[in-house]
Amino acid sequence: MTVRLHWFLPTGGDGRTLVDRHAYGSNIGRETRGLRTPDIEYLAQIAKAAEQLGFEAVLTPTGTWCEDAWLTTVALAQHTERLKFLVAFRPGLLSPTLAAQMAATYQRLTRGRLLLNVVTGGDSAEQRRFGDHLDHDRRYERTDEFLSVVRGVWQGEPYDFHGDHYDVDGGLTSLPPDPVPEIFFGGSSPAAGPVAARHADVYLTWGEPPAQVKEKIDWIRSLAEREGRTVRFGIRLHTISRDSSADAWSTANRLLDDLDSDTIAAAQAALGRSESVGQRRMLELHGGSRDQLEIYPNLWAGVGLVRGGAGTALVGSHAEVADRIEEYHALGVEHFVLSGYPHLEEAYWFGEGVIPELAARGLLSPETASRATGRPAPLLVARGR
Repeated sequence: MTVRLHWFLPTGGDGRTLVDRHAYGSNIGRETRGLRTPDIEYLAQIAKAAEQLGFEAVLTPTGTWCEDAWLTTVALAQHTERLKFLVAFRPGLLSPTLAAQMAATYQRLTRGRLLLNVVTGGDSAEQRRFGDHLDHDRRYERTDEFLSVVRGVWQGEPYDFHGDHYDVDGGLTSLPPDPVPEIFFGGSSPAAGPVAARHADVYLTWGEPPAQVKEKIDWIRSLAEREGRTVRFGIRLHTISRDSSADAWSTANRLLDDLDSDTIAAAQAALGRSESVGQRRMLELHGGSRDQLEIYPNLWAGVGLVRGGAGTALVGSHAEVADRIEEYHALGVEHFVLSGYPHLEEAYWFGEGVIPELAARGLLSPETASRATGRPAPLLVARGR
Protein backbone atom coordinates (compact mmCIF):
# COMPACT_ATOMS: atom_id res chain seq x y z
CA MET A 1 0.00 0.00 0.00
CA THR A 2 1.54 3.26 -1.15
CA VAL A 3 0.72 6.78 0.01
CA ARG A 4 -1.74 8.47 -2.35
CA LEU A 5 -1.73 12.27 -2.20
CA HIS A 6 -4.56 14.69 -2.98
CA TRP A 7 -4.84 18.47 -2.72
CA PHE A 8 -7.80 20.85 -2.21
CA LEU A 9 -9.58 23.40 -4.42
CA PRO A 10 -10.69 26.46 -2.38
CA THR A 11 -13.90 27.15 -4.30
CA GLY A 12 -15.15 29.35 -1.46
CA GLY A 13 -12.15 31.65 -1.71
CA ASP A 14 -8.54 31.53 -0.56
CA GLY A 15 -5.94 33.73 1.07
CA ARG A 16 -3.05 34.20 3.46
CA THR A 17 -5.34 33.95 6.48
CA LEU A 18 -7.55 31.53 8.40
CA VAL A 19 -10.34 34.10 8.54
CA ASP A 20 -13.34 32.79 6.63
CA ARG A 21 -14.77 35.63 4.56
CA HIS A 22 -18.21 33.96 4.56
CA ALA A 23 -18.92 33.26 8.20
CA TYR A 24 -19.29 34.37 11.79
CA GLY A 25 -20.38 37.96 11.40
CA SER A 26 -20.73 40.83 8.97
CA ASN A 27 -17.43 42.50 9.91
CA ILE A 28 -15.21 39.51 9.25
CA GLY A 29 -12.95 39.91 6.23
CA ARG A 30 -13.63 43.60 5.57
CA GLU A 31 -10.11 44.65 6.47
CA THR A 32 -8.38 41.31 6.08
CA ARG A 33 -5.59 41.40 3.54
CA GLY A 34 -4.72 38.71 1.03
CA LEU A 35 -8.19 37.31 0.29
CA ARG A 36 -8.56 35.74 -3.17
CA THR A 37 -11.77 35.09 -5.06
CA PRO A 38 -12.34 31.60 -6.47
CA ASP A 39 -12.39 32.55 -10.14
CA ILE A 40 -11.60 29.95 -12.78
CA GLU A 41 -8.18 31.44 -13.56
CA TYR A 42 -6.98 31.13 -9.96
CA LEU A 43 -8.47 27.68 -9.44
CA ALA A 44 -6.83 26.55 -12.68
CA GLN A 45 -3.46 27.67 -11.31
CA ILE A 46 -3.97 25.45 -8.27
CA ALA A 47 -5.19 22.50 -10.33
CA LYS A 48 -2.24 22.74 -12.72
CA ALA A 49 0.20 23.03 -9.82
CA ALA A 50 -1.31 19.97 -8.13
CA GLU A 51 -1.02 17.97 -11.34
CA GLN A 52 2.56 19.07 -11.96
CA LEU A 53 3.66 18.33 -8.40
CA GLY A 54 2.33 14.77 -8.44
CA PHE A 55 -0.97 14.96 -6.56
CA GLU A 56 -3.46 12.39 -7.81
CA ALA A 57 -6.66 14.39 -7.28
CA VAL A 58 -8.11 17.55 -5.79
CA LEU A 59 -11.03 17.64 -3.37
CA THR A 60 -13.73 20.19 -4.18
CA PRO A 61 -16.12 21.05 -1.31
CA THR A 62 -19.89 21.37 -1.26
CA GLY A 63 -22.16 23.89 0.45
CA THR A 64 -23.87 27.23 0.08
CA TRP A 65 -20.58 29.00 0.84
CA CYS A 66 -18.70 27.75 -2.24
CA GLU A 67 -19.08 27.25 -5.96
CA ASP A 68 -20.84 24.12 -7.22
CA ALA A 69 -18.33 21.26 -7.30
CA TRP A 70 -19.68 19.45 -10.37
CA LEU A 71 -19.66 22.50 -12.64
CA THR A 72 -16.36 23.90 -11.38
CA THR A 73 -14.39 20.70 -11.74
CA VAL A 74 -15.69 19.73 -15.17
CA ALA A 75 -14.55 23.18 -16.32
CA LEU A 76 -11.13 22.66 -14.72
CA ALA A 77 -10.82 19.29 -16.43
CA GLN A 78 -10.31 21.27 -19.63
CA HIS A 79 -7.22 22.91 -18.07
CA THR A 80 -5.58 19.66 -16.91
CA GLU A 81 -4.68 16.28 -18.37
CA ARG A 82 -4.26 13.63 -15.64
CA LEU A 83 -5.58 15.24 -12.48
CA LYS A 84 -8.64 13.59 -10.93
CA PHE A 85 -11.42 15.49 -9.18
CA LEU A 86 -12.82 14.36 -5.83
CA VAL A 87 -16.25 15.96 -6.14
CA ALA A 88 -18.13 16.47 -2.88
CA PHE A 89 -21.91 16.38 -3.03
CA ARG A 90 -24.88 15.89 -0.70
CA PRO A 91 -27.29 12.99 -1.13
CA GLY A 92 -30.90 14.05 -0.88
CA LEU A 93 -30.43 17.24 -2.85
CA LEU A 94 -30.75 15.45 -6.17
CA SER A 95 -32.18 12.19 -7.45
CA PRO A 96 -29.85 9.19 -7.00
CA THR A 97 -30.59 8.09 -10.57
CA LEU A 98 -29.68 11.55 -11.84
CA ALA A 99 -26.50 11.50 -9.73
CA ALA A 100 -25.55 8.14 -11.24
CA GLN A 101 -26.15 9.56 -14.73
CA MET A 102 -24.12 12.70 -13.98
CA ALA A 103 -21.22 10.59 -12.72
CA ALA A 104 -21.32 8.38 -15.81
CA THR A 105 -21.34 11.40 -18.12
CA TYR A 106 -18.52 13.02 -16.14
CA GLN A 107 -16.37 9.91 -16.50
CA ARG A 108 -16.79 9.91 -20.27
CA LEU A 109 -16.17 13.65 -20.63
CA THR A 110 -13.00 13.53 -18.51
CA ARG A 111 -11.83 10.05 -19.52
CA GLY A 112 -12.20 8.58 -16.06
CA ARG A 113 -11.07 11.39 -13.76
CA LEU A 114 -13.99 11.45 -11.28
CA LEU A 115 -13.92 10.44 -7.61
CA LEU A 116 -16.94 11.03 -5.37
CA ASN A 117 -16.98 12.42 -1.83
CA VAL A 118 -20.37 11.78 -0.23
CA VAL A 119 -21.21 14.44 2.39
CA THR A 120 -24.34 13.52 4.35
CA GLY A 121 -24.32 16.84 6.23
CA GLY A 122 -23.98 17.50 9.95
CA ASP A 123 -25.45 21.01 10.14
CA SER A 124 -29.24 21.22 10.00
CA ALA A 125 -29.16 24.98 9.36
CA GLU A 126 -27.03 24.41 6.27
CA GLN A 127 -29.29 21.56 5.12
CA ARG A 128 -32.37 23.75 5.50
CA ARG A 129 -30.84 26.28 3.11
CA PHE A 130 -31.22 23.55 0.52
CA GLY A 131 -34.76 22.77 1.66
CA ASP A 132 -33.77 19.61 3.52
CA HIS A 133 -35.45 19.17 6.91
CA LEU A 134 -34.46 15.63 7.91
CA ASP A 135 -32.68 15.18 11.22
CA HIS A 136 -29.12 13.87 11.55
CA ASP A 137 -29.76 10.13 11.74
CA ARG A 138 -32.48 10.17 9.09
CA ARG A 139 -30.04 11.85 6.72
CA TYR A 140 -27.70 8.89 7.09
CA GLU A 141 -30.61 6.50 6.49
CA ARG A 142 -31.33 8.39 3.28
CA THR A 143 -27.66 8.30 2.26
CA ASP A 144 -27.70 4.51 2.71
CA GLU A 145 -30.64 4.22 0.30
CA PHE A 146 -29.18 6.82 -2.08
CA LEU A 147 -25.92 4.91 -2.50
CA SER A 148 -27.78 1.63 -2.91
CA VAL A 149 -29.66 3.15 -5.84
CA VAL A 150 -26.55 4.73 -7.37
CA ARG A 151 -24.60 1.48 -7.27
CA GLY A 152 -27.63 -0.43 -8.55
CA VAL A 153 -28.13 1.92 -11.48
CA TRP A 154 -24.45 1.62 -12.40
CA GLN A 155 -24.90 -2.12 -13.03
CA GLY A 156 -26.06 -1.40 -16.56
CA GLU A 157 -29.57 -2.80 -16.49
CA PRO A 158 -32.91 -1.58 -15.11
CA TYR A 159 -32.82 -1.42 -11.32
CA ASP A 160 -35.76 -1.29 -8.91
CA PHE A 161 -35.56 0.03 -5.37
CA HIS A 162 -38.32 0.58 -2.85
CA GLY A 163 -37.33 2.20 0.45
CA ASP A 164 -38.46 4.82 2.93
CA HIS A 165 -36.81 7.67 1.01
CA TYR A 166 -36.61 6.47 -2.60
CA ASP A 167 -38.95 4.52 -4.83
CA VAL A 168 -37.28 3.79 -8.17
CA ASP A 169 -38.65 1.67 -11.02
CA GLY A 170 -36.21 0.59 -13.71
CA GLY A 171 -33.49 3.11 -12.91
CA LEU A 172 -30.51 2.99 -15.26
CA THR A 173 -27.95 5.02 -17.16
CA SER A 174 -27.56 4.68 -20.92
CA LEU A 175 -23.92 3.68 -20.35
CA PRO A 176 -22.46 2.82 -16.93
CA PRO A 177 -19.39 4.80 -15.86
CA ASP A 178 -16.07 3.31 -16.83
CA PRO A 179 -14.33 3.09 -14.48
CA VAL A 180 -16.89 3.20 -11.68
CA PRO A 181 -15.91 6.19 -9.49
CA GLU A 182 -14.47 5.40 -6.08
CA ILE A 183 -16.71 6.61 -3.25
CA PHE A 184 -15.08 8.50 -0.36
CA PHE A 185 -17.26 8.76 2.72
CA GLY A 186 -16.83 10.27 6.20
CA GLY A 187 -18.80 10.29 9.42
CA SER A 188 -18.00 9.70 13.08
CA SER A 189 -21.46 9.04 14.50
CA PRO A 190 -23.04 5.63 15.21
CA ALA A 191 -25.43 6.36 12.34
CA ALA A 192 -22.57 6.91 9.90
CA GLY A 193 -20.47 3.81 10.56
CA PRO A 194 -22.78 1.15 9.06
CA VAL A 195 -23.35 3.29 5.95
CA ALA A 196 -19.60 3.59 5.43
CA ALA A 197 -19.19 -0.15 5.92
CA ARG A 198 -21.81 -0.95 3.27
CA HIS A 199 -20.89 1.61 0.61
CA ALA A 200 -17.53 3.36 1.02
CA ASP A 201 -14.47 2.47 -0.98
CA VAL A 202 -12.46 4.91 1.15
CA TYR A 203 -13.47 5.98 4.65
CA LEU A 204 -12.22 9.52 5.21
CA THR A 205 -11.54 10.93 8.68
CA TRP A 206 -10.44 14.36 9.82
CA GLY A 207 -6.95 14.72 11.27
CA GLU A 208 -7.07 13.51 14.85
CA PRO A 209 -4.05 12.19 16.79
CA PRO A 210 -2.93 8.75 15.60
CA ALA A 211 -4.44 6.81 18.51
CA GLN A 212 -7.89 8.26 17.79
CA VAL A 213 -7.49 7.63 14.07
CA LYS A 214 -6.62 4.00 14.82
CA GLU A 215 -9.81 3.65 16.86
CA LYS A 216 -11.84 4.85 13.87
CA ILE A 217 -10.02 2.54 11.48
CA ASP A 218 -10.62 -0.46 13.75
CA TRP A 219 -14.30 0.50 14.11
CA ILE A 220 -15.01 0.84 10.40
CA ARG A 221 -12.91 -2.17 9.49
CA SER A 222 -14.87 -4.39 11.88
CA LEU A 223 -18.20 -3.10 10.56
CA ALA A 224 -17.07 -3.69 6.97
CA GLU A 225 -15.98 -7.23 7.77
CA ARG A 226 -19.51 -7.99 8.97
CA GLU A 227 -20.75 -6.80 5.57
CA GLY A 228 -18.19 -8.98 3.78
CA ARG A 229 -16.40 -5.89 2.45
CA THR A 230 -12.97 -4.29 2.64
CA VAL A 231 -12.72 -0.53 3.12
CA ARG A 232 -9.60 1.56 2.59
CA PHE A 233 -8.81 4.65 4.63
CA GLY A 234 -7.95 8.30 4.13
CA ILE A 235 -7.31 11.37 6.25
CA ARG A 236 -8.06 15.05 5.72
CA LEU A 237 -5.36 17.46 6.95
CA HIS A 238 -3.91 20.91 6.36
CA THR A 239 -0.15 21.30 6.02
CA ILE A 240 2.46 23.92 6.85
CA SER A 241 5.79 22.50 5.72
CA ARG A 242 9.01 24.51 5.49
CA ASP A 243 12.75 23.99 5.12
CA SER A 244 13.07 24.24 8.90
CA SER A 245 10.72 23.47 11.76
CA ALA A 246 11.16 27.00 13.13
CA ASP A 247 9.99 28.53 9.84
CA ALA A 248 6.93 26.29 9.77
CA TRP A 249 5.87 27.16 13.31
CA SER A 250 6.49 30.84 12.63
CA THR A 251 4.04 30.59 9.72
CA ALA A 252 1.48 28.81 11.90
CA ASN A 253 1.75 31.49 14.56
CA ARG A 254 1.40 34.23 11.95
CA LEU A 255 -1.92 32.71 10.86
CA LEU A 256 -3.15 33.24 14.43
CA ASP A 257 -2.32 36.95 14.29
CA ASP A 258 -5.52 37.67 12.35
CA LEU A 259 -7.66 36.03 15.02
CA ASP A 260 -8.85 38.16 17.90
CA SER A 261 -10.83 36.70 20.79
CA ASP A 262 -14.18 37.89 19.42
CA THR A 263 -13.56 36.20 16.07
CA ILE A 264 -12.66 32.92 17.77
CA ALA A 265 -15.64 33.11 20.14
CA ALA A 266 -18.06 33.74 17.26
CA ALA A 267 -16.62 30.87 15.25
CA GLN A 268 -16.72 28.47 18.19
CA ALA A 269 -20.34 29.36 18.96
CA ALA A 270 -21.37 28.72 15.35
CA LEU A 271 -19.41 25.48 15.08
CA GLY A 272 -20.73 24.30 18.43
CA ARG A 273 -24.26 24.26 17.04
CA SER A 274 -23.35 21.61 14.46
CA GLU A 275 -24.88 18.16 14.87
CA SER A 276 -21.76 16.58 13.40
CA VAL A 277 -19.97 14.20 15.77
CA GLY A 278 -16.80 14.71 13.74
CA GLN A 279 -17.08 18.48 14.22
CA ARG A 280 -17.51 18.02 17.94
CA ARG A 281 -14.38 15.87 18.04
CA MET A 282 -12.49 18.64 16.23
CA LEU A 283 -13.64 21.22 18.78
CA GLU A 284 -12.62 19.01 21.68
CA LEU A 285 -9.02 18.96 20.43
CA HIS A 286 -8.46 22.60 21.42
CA GLY A 287 -11.49 23.60 23.53
CA GLY A 288 -11.61 27.03 21.87
CA SER A 289 -8.31 28.05 23.46
CA ARG A 290 -5.05 29.19 21.86
CA ASP A 291 -3.11 27.33 24.56
CA GLN A 292 -1.46 24.00 23.71
CA LEU A 293 -2.57 23.88 20.09
CA GLU A 294 0.11 21.32 19.29
CA ILE A 295 -2.01 18.34 20.35
CA TYR A 296 0.49 15.73 19.12
CA PRO A 297 3.99 16.16 17.72
CA ASN A 298 3.64 18.31 14.58
CA LEU A 299 -0.18 18.15 14.72
CA TRP A 300 -1.62 21.65 15.23
CA ALA A 301 -5.27 22.40 15.99
CA GLY A 302 -5.14 26.13 15.24
CA VAL A 303 -7.16 25.90 12.02
CA GLY A 304 -10.15 24.59 13.95
CA LEU A 305 -10.35 27.72 16.08
CA VAL A 306 -12.23 29.48 13.28
CA ARG A 307 -12.87 26.96 10.50
CA GLY A 308 -15.26 24.07 10.38
CA GLY A 309 -14.47 20.62 9.05
CA ALA A 310 -10.84 19.58 9.02
CA GLY A 311 -9.32 21.62 11.83
CA THR A 312 -5.78 20.32 12.17
CA ALA A 313 -2.54 20.83 10.27
CA LEU A 314 0.75 19.01 10.01
CA VAL A 315 3.37 21.62 10.93
CA GLY A 316 7.12 21.20 10.76
CA SER A 317 10.10 20.66 8.54
CA HIS A 318 9.60 18.61 5.41
CA ALA A 319 11.11 15.59 7.15
CA GLU A 320 8.91 16.03 10.23
CA VAL A 321 5.74 16.28 8.14
CA ALA A 322 6.83 13.17 6.25
CA ASP A 323 7.35 11.43 9.63
CA ARG A 324 3.75 12.08 10.62
CA ILE A 325 2.44 10.92 7.24
CA GLU A 326 4.49 7.77 7.59
CA GLU A 327 3.06 7.24 11.08
CA TYR A 328 -0.54 7.53 9.85
CA HIS A 329 0.29 5.32 6.88
CA ALA A 330 1.55 2.62 9.24
CA LEU A 331 -1.93 2.60 10.83
CA GLY A 332 -3.51 1.82 7.46
CA VAL A 333 -4.14 5.30 6.04
CA GLU A 334 -3.63 5.25 2.27
CA HIS A 335 -5.19 8.50 1.02
CA PHE A 336 -3.99 11.89 2.32
CA VAL A 337 -6.26 14.79 1.31
CA LEU A 338 -4.26 17.93 2.09
CA SER A 339 -4.61 21.70 1.93
CA GLY A 340 -3.00 24.91 3.16
CA TYR A 341 -3.36 28.70 3.20
CA PRO A 342 -2.93 29.92 0.56
CA HIS A 343 -3.48 26.76 -1.46
CA LEU A 344 -1.30 27.68 -4.43
CA GLU A 345 1.84 28.44 -2.42
CA GLU A 346 1.36 25.63 0.09
CA ALA A 347 0.96 23.11 -2.74
CA TYR A 348 4.48 24.03 -3.85
CA TRP A 349 5.91 23.95 -0.32
CA PHE A 350 4.55 20.45 0.18
CA GLY A 351 5.14 19.25 -3.36
CA GLU A 352 8.75 20.40 -3.55
CA GLY A 353 9.59 19.60 0.07
CA VAL A 354 7.60 16.68 1.45
CA ILE A 355 6.82 14.67 -1.68
CA PRO A 356 10.52 14.08 -2.50
CA GLU A 357 11.01 13.06 1.13
CA LEU A 358 8.20 10.51 0.85
CA ALA A 359 9.61 9.29 -2.45
CA ALA A 360 13.03 8.75 -0.87
CA ARG A 361 11.38 6.59 1.80
CA GLY A 362 9.71 4.41 -0.83
CA LEU A 363 6.18 5.42 0.21
CA LEU A 364 4.99 6.64 -3.20
CA SER A 365 4.18 4.80 -6.40
CA PRO A 366 6.97 4.86 -9.00
CA GLU A 367 4.89 7.15 -11.24
CA THR A 368 4.24 9.69 -8.46
CA ALA A 369 7.84 9.52 -7.30
CA SER A 370 9.15 10.14 -10.81
CA ARG A 371 6.97 13.23 -11.25
CA ALA A 372 8.03 14.54 -7.85
CA THR A 373 11.75 14.05 -8.31
CA GLY A 374 12.01 14.64 -12.04
CA ARG A 375 13.68 11.24 -12.46
CA PRO A 376 12.15 8.42 -14.51
CA ALA A 377 10.51 5.52 -12.71
CA PRO A 378 12.80 2.50 -12.38
CA LEU A 379 12.58 -0.01 -15.20
CA LEU A 380 11.64 -3.45 -13.97
CA VAL A 381 13.40 -6.18 -15.98
CA ALA A 382 12.27 -9.78 -15.78
CA ARG A 383 15.20 -12.11 -15.32
CA GLY A 384 15.19 -15.63 -16.74
CA ARG A 385 16.68 -18.58 -14.94
